[in-house]
Amino acid sequence: MIEQVEVVGFDADDTLWVNELYFRQTEQYFCELLAPYTNSTTALEELYRTEMQNMPLYGYGVKAFILSVLETALRITSGQLPPAILQKLVEAGKEQLSKPVELLEGAEEVLNALVGRYRLILVTKGDLLDQERKLRVSGLEHLFHHVEIMSDKKPADYQKLLSHLDILPGQFLMVGNSLRSDILPPLQLGCYAVHIPYPIEWLHEKVDEPIVDTRFYTATTLWDMISLLP
Repeated sequence: MIEQVEVVGFDADDTLWVNELYFRQTEQYFCELLAPYTNSTTALEELYRTEMQNMPLYGYGVKAFILSVLETALRITSGQLPPAILQKLVEAGKEQLSKPVELLEGAEEVLNALVGRYRLILVTKGDLLDQERKLRVSGLEHLFHHVEIMSDKKPADYQKLLSHLDILPGQFLMVGNSLRSDILPPLQLGCYAVHIPYPIEWLHEKVDEPIVDTRFYTATTLWDMISLLP
């Protein structure tokens, strides 16, 4: 049982609604378009390398992703990719930015069960406009006391959030699907964290070493995490 918590922070993408699936679909389309030039394994490896190189400049989100897709496609084809294919990749990015918001099972019900008992905070990263759109379309916006859209989720970012909320680390619980972004940074500050794994995980968010911390919990679903709270 997690005691003393006053504020519960929820990640958005792949914690409350579907997200990574859409990136995988765009990646598959990217591989199909690049098939005359290289195999899927090489295309995806090159794309990931580009994303990592561009991350300090572009950050996270669909727009950053599509810029890396375009750059990778041009590099793989030595700049000879037909304009029509480039246009298709741009349109794929626009389509991804317009995807419907599909709530994960129990998301709305769990938030409704906790609102009023705790201050609920949405803590997400990525493109500001895209995240604002998804939150607005989700129908969940009214349940959150505060919304924090970060450029990244490092310990310093969470520390700023705690200072803004005027709470101690032991009063904050973070819930999310990413060990790297949602779990490890809050734990480093002395917060509580509940990991809810999602079937599809971006390579960048994976953590190989097991987490050993008395403030760390794992739940199978959002419903399961409720039982951890008094």
